[in-house]
Amino acid sequence: MKLRLLLLGTAVAAGSALAAPRGFTVEDLVAMERVGTPVLSPDASRVVYSVRTTELDKNRGHNELWMVDLRAAKPAPVRLTNHTASSSDPQWSPAGDAIYFLSGRSGSSQVWRLPLGGGEASRVTDLPLDVDNFRLAPTGDRLALSMAVFRDCPDLACTKARMEKHSKDKATGRVYDRMFVRHWDTWADGTNAVLYSAPIDSTGRVSVAPVSLSGTLDGDVPSKPFGDAEEYRFSPDGKTIVFSVRIAGKSESWSTNFDLYSVPASGGAAPRNLTAENPAWDTKGTFSPDGRTLAYLAMARPGFEADRFQVMLMDVATGKKRKLADNWDRSAGDLRWTADGKSLVVDAQDVGQHRLFSIDAASGKVTALTGPGSVGGFDVRGDTVAYSLSTLQSGAQLFKSKIGGKPVQLTWQNNAALADVRFGEFEQFSFAGANGETVYGHVMKPWNAVPGQKYPVAFLVHGGPQGSFGNGWSYRWNPQVYTGAGYATVFIDFHGSTGYGQAFTDSISNDWGGKPLEDLKKGMDAAVKKFPWLDRERSCALGASYGGYMMNWIEGNWSDGFRCIVNHDGVFDTRGMAYSTEELWFTEWENGGTYYAASDNYERFNPVHHVTKWKTPMLVIQGEKDFRIPTSQALGAFTALQRQGIESKLLVFPDENHWVLKPANSLMWHHTVFSWLDQHLKQK
Repeated sequence: MKLRLLLLGTAVAAGSALAAPRGFTVEDLVAMERVGTPVLSPDASRVVYSVRTTELDKNRGHNELWMVDLRAAKPAPVRLTNHTASSSDPQWSPAGDAIYFLSGRSGSSQVWRLPLGGGEASRVTDLPLDVDNFRLAPTGDRLALSMAVFRDCPDLACTKARMEKHSKDKATGRVYDRMFVRHWDTWADGTNAVLYSAPIDSTGRVSVAPVSLSGTLDGDVPSKPFGDAEEYRFSPDGKTIVFSVRIAGKSESWSTNFDLYSVPASGGAAPRNLTAENPAWDTKGTFSPDGRTLAYLAMARPGFEADRFQVMLMDVATGKKRKLADNWDRSAGDLRWTADGKSLVVDAQDVGQHRLFSIDAASGKVTALTGPGSVGGFDVRGDTVAYSLSTLQSGAQLFKSKIGGKPVQLTWQNNAALADVRFGEFEQFSFAGANGETVYGHVMKPWNAVPGQKYPVAFLVHGGPQGSFGNGWSYRWNPQVYTGAGYATVFIDFHGSTGYGQAFTDSISNDWGGKPLEDLKKGMDAAVKKFPWLDRERSCALGASYGGYMMNWIEGNWSDGFRCIVNHDGVFDTRGMAYSTEELWFTEWENGGTYYAASDNYERFNPVHHVTKWKTPMLVIQGEKDFRIPTSQALGAFTALQRQGIESKLLVFPDENHWVLKPANSLMWHHTVFSWLDQHLKQK
């Protein structure tokens, strides 16, 4: 196969040849190419990654694989795959001579192998079911892979036959005797994500039936809805696999008790629980290069999904565990060992940034490796680290560096397409928020701001609520789209936000309408005082999820604050939310228990009690496949508005979940929102 070289958008043109500058648009956002997680070759000489493009005519994204040779004098991306079916999840062979990846080019999702010395990709697996994710053993002779199966089926063919039978049944009812009944955007169908293992034969294929590794456990590997291959890994010798799973039983929808299990990679023995003593979340086990130590992440409080992820080290031989960098008040995301086994590289949110850090495995000393911006995926080989990095002015690009060294940029995705775009300038600021504590926020100017002029304000409130609107790029809530439309933006990391220490994150629980609202009010006042180009009299508040809840809360508790409101998938009635959402651990932790045991806590900050004070025009948006915050919440808010004669609109997406993901729907979402803003902030 000939590798086609793509010279990404680095064209240099004389100033006179450039088009007139313009603002960033939602059409730009939807059309952008998106760089995926980098994966370094075993010798750290090359990096492979995926690039997602948008196929507007098919209303979907499409992924292909690319590679950069780091040994070249001027490293440039080379395209590895070119197929009508997407290619994703790349992994290197141990020898660095091939790439393994997932693709549906055969009609179902299977593992493929692409030789880098020439030749076409060949199929490694030909299984009756879709392979959802996989991992190649360090020895190259075995795959671990996950598939959705009926656990009582003796083989994969049984699951396929049962699925086909169900699809033909004229009766469509389902009977449930435990939760989850539905999760995120899918009704439970009786299957579990089960981890399997299969040897790769001398022809490079899986030719025998995979062996179940986790099927004896009542749970999903990886977890639903967002788990991936980070939740299971081989030992360096390829003989053992460690995976994370939550035992479901009757309590799955209110439990966060994930444990790490160890199992022989070839099967033949029951999984062994390594973390049974911890009733909270344990996950992402990864072996040191010598196989003697297992690093993993652990939470301490059962039922709290936003607890701090503490880095733990376990002696594999004795099972003895110790905390690493216990005094480092950040929550780790992913973790990788360095080649010498002396340190770990982890990512974590940090005061409005998302950085990489190095942690010494002996002393626990923590050293920041990256500066401003938000690190996405990353990989470590030898003393080389490759990572994606975005900012409020740039989508993710790939970088590489020696650990602690100067970064080198590897990709320039979208530079040519956005060459004439002038992005809005941004600045982080701080102020004294609730309890006099320091709270941070950001402001962003319109792309064409001129001195002395004031601009209408889009006041963005993040979701989570344990989240952050920091210095990173988003394809759903992106301030640059607002600045491109002529709006200034303000966004505050109120009490409850992540990256400011665990106590700050904890502070929102049982106080949804308290300190966060105070922070938002004080943050807006501080921003207007510091940045005179903000037109406070022409402002609109917007938010989704918890941010949508805050829009409903603002309606009744800051009713003179804004000219208009945009509420996306927001909680309207905390009682209804408690009895209809799917992940019960969330509402129960945030409100101190079940509704019937702690109803006063739920009702204390329930927007439904304040609807008689509502008066601000509101646009309500809802995805009908959102089972996190069900459609009844949006209908309740819209009914309260309409019944009181308050100007309002309802936008419903029958095919979207908690997020708006399809390109055409994203365009419609943004244009509807901007029409609402323009109507209330720009028209006389």
